[in-house]
Formats: sequence, C-alpha cells, structure tokens
Amino acid sequence: MRKRRRKRIVTQPETLLQVRNLKKYFPIRGGIFGKKVGDIKAVDNVSFTVNKGETLGIVGESGCGKSTTGRSILRLEEPTAGEVEFEDSLLNELNGEEMRRMRRKLQMVFQDPFASLNPRKTAGAIIEEPLTVHGIGEARERKEKVKELLQVVGLDAYHAERYPHQFSGGQRQRIGIARALAVRPKLVVADEPVSALDVSVQSQVLNLLEDLQEKFGLTYLFIAHDLSVVRHISDRVGVMYLGRMVELAERDTLYDNPLHPYTQALLSAVPVPNPDAERERIILTGDVPSPSDPPAGCAFHTRCPYVMDICREKRPEFQDQGDGHFVACHLMDE
Repeated sequence: MRKRRRKRIVTQPETLLQVRNLKKYFPIRGGIFGKKVGDIKAVDNVSFTVNKGETLGIVGESGCGKSTTGRSILRLEEPTAGEVEFEDSLLNELNGEEMRRMRRKLQMVFQDPFASLNPRKTAGAIIEEPLTVHGIGEARERKEKVKELLQVVGLDAYHAERYPHQFSGGQRQRIGIARALAVRPKLVVADEPVSALDVSVQSQVLNLLEDLQEKFGLTYLFIAHDLSVVRHISDRVGVMYLGRMVELAERDTLYDNPLHPYTQALLSAVPVPNPDAERERIILTGDVPSPSDPPAGCAFHTRCPYVMDICREKRPEFQDQGDGHFVACHLMDE
C-alpha cells in the first residue's frame, strides 16, 4: 500500500451521520410453538458520529457486531431501538418510499464480491440497476454512465458485457464499488471490502477507495478486522466488543496510546515489520461471552487482566477522556 495522503484539516468538522443508542437484537425462538425465549444482542447501545469527508473505521473480533451496525444504519437490518440521523433526517422514522429515495445518498460495498453480484446479469446491467431504480437519466445516458464508472474504478468499457464469473475477485469488488458510486452517494458503508481478496489486490482496492474519496468527496464508514488496513485508510477508529463500542479516537491517538485493555490486546497482536523490534504480547484468557447472554457490568470483565469488583456490577459509561478520545472502562474513573 502506498503512503497515506495527508488529508485536509478541518477546524470545525461538519457532522454527516449521528448514531445514538443503536440496538439490534435478534430473537431466539424455541419450543414446539416457536416462542421467543431470548435475544441475541448483536448491537447493544452503540453511539458515534461520522464527519463529512472523513473515514471512520470500526474494528473488532468476528461476531462483535460491527457488520450488523453498518447494516442497521442503512436499515438493511431494521434496528431494534435507537436513532440514526443522516444530515437532517432520522432514518428510522422514514417510510419505505422515503427510505428508498434516501438510498441515493447512502450506499454499501459488501464483503463478498462473489456473492454480492447477480451471476445472471452482466457487469453493465449490475452497475446500471441503481440508476434505473432511481429513475436517473435515459437509457442511452445510463449506458454512457456505466462506461464512465467502469473506467473510474480501473476497468475498461468492454467489461460491461461480461458476467461476474468472468472476473477475478478484485475486479468483482471494483464492480461492486462502481455500483455503489452510480447514484453519487454521500456516505458509503464499506463492510470488510478487502477481507476476501488476496493481499496483493487489497492494496489496489484500498488505494482506489482513497482516490474515489478525494475525487467525489465521499464519506466512509469502513468496517474491518485487519488493524493494519484500518490504520492505513481511517481518520478515526472505533473498537467494538460484544455489540458495544469500547473505545473511539483519532487514528494515531488510538494506535499510539490505547486506553481500553481490549484495544491494547488487539494492537499487541499486530505484526511489526521490524523483526528486531520487541513488543509485549497481551494474551487474553477465557472465551468470548455469548451475545445471547452477555455478562453483567462490563462485557469485557470475564477476560480483562485488570478486572475490579465494580466491573462485574456496573456497565462503564462511554466517556470523553479528552480530545475526542472516548473510552468505556472503569479504569478511567480512578
């Protein structure tokens, strides 16, 4: 990956997206009559903001709820509770037609480029579909727009006649990006867009995303589990654990001075390019609790090396420790 560009410094950033107390619970049903017997708390009271033109990265272990958070924001999964405010609109209060129109401004790049494209449609038809759905342009104009988008993402115009199985994984993901850009959105939720790709291709797609952000003024919510990838592309980084946000800070602040024990453990596992460099590896003991039965108090206390009595009893508040560095940990109260 090339060196990350220095982005324009904004003294008073404009908030584009506000997520307040977002929850997404999936019901657990059992018994003969399929009655509800519990909930899987995939996203549990998550709050954060995304500023216009920035990239907010969300990281965490598999199953922590980061992808469900992204999908709930776009209402691909209907939130159980909470508010999502985009510009001046509360997305959770929009009806079906209003939300359909709003999707021109909100798009998603999916994780699996093999499953997210319709195998029965050509690349051109896949990219053109959002334009058709939203009634943008005449048929001839849409065809020209498709050719333009293919070139923008690094493909050729003749690729419009090919089917998904005729492309490599990286090319398929470029088609998915072109589809997301077709309606000129303001916010793009990128759900692990490079995790299914070869390492050599990952850097190409990341560089493409950065180029497109600069060219079209995009705002990204970038979801990933690879901390190195997130550091390369993000301006701020949020860390999730068991459906909850435990830390959120500027990229360099979080990587250089992590405050939450879970973040410290995650960063200690990141490989260091220098073979002579020494780093203390933090090994977490115990299993990740089930989201269907999260522990009382702090969700991380069952694995935390610094656990205190209050951690088992009271859930820590997500508080600003200064300069926009938010942490949910009782260690910060001392």
